[in-house]
Amino acid sequence: MRRSHRFRQIINYVNLSTPLGLLIARIGGARTRAGERGLVYAHGYRIPFPVAGAFTVGNVILTKHGEGYLTGCLLDHESRHATQYAFCVGLPMLLLYVLASAFSYAVCGHPASWNLFERMAGLDDGGYPRVRPWWRRTWRRSRSP
Repeated sequence: MRRSHRFRQIINYVNLSTPLGLLIARIGGARTRAGERGLVYAHGYRIPFPVAGAFTVGNVILTKHGEGYLTGCLLDHESRHATQYAFCVGLPMLLLYVLASAFSYAVCGHPASWNLFERMAGLDDGGYPRVRPWWRRTWRRSRSP
């Protein structure tokens, strides 16, 4: 494991975000296992909220999908979220993320497209669309004959 991943792992345990992620995984019935980059994979998450293919709390990546789902670009995206928890001192990240989602929804009608955290983690890697702000959209009016 790289030194930066180990450092992030320790920071996210100390700031209580990883223990919260493990608790959420347990409540959601997910099976946990050690993953790459000091992360914990939690497969089989059963609670239907949040609506996402995967989400991260601390160093824990939770998904309703089975083994093998957390790979490639999606793993890169979720790993960046784990780093964001370390930079946001853990649990405040949850409130900041909700505020960023609300801002994004107000700007374009989608909770991720203009969410600062999703943009920094890579919208494309997370599978999110790039929705234009409502004031930049072209509005077409139908002409009546």
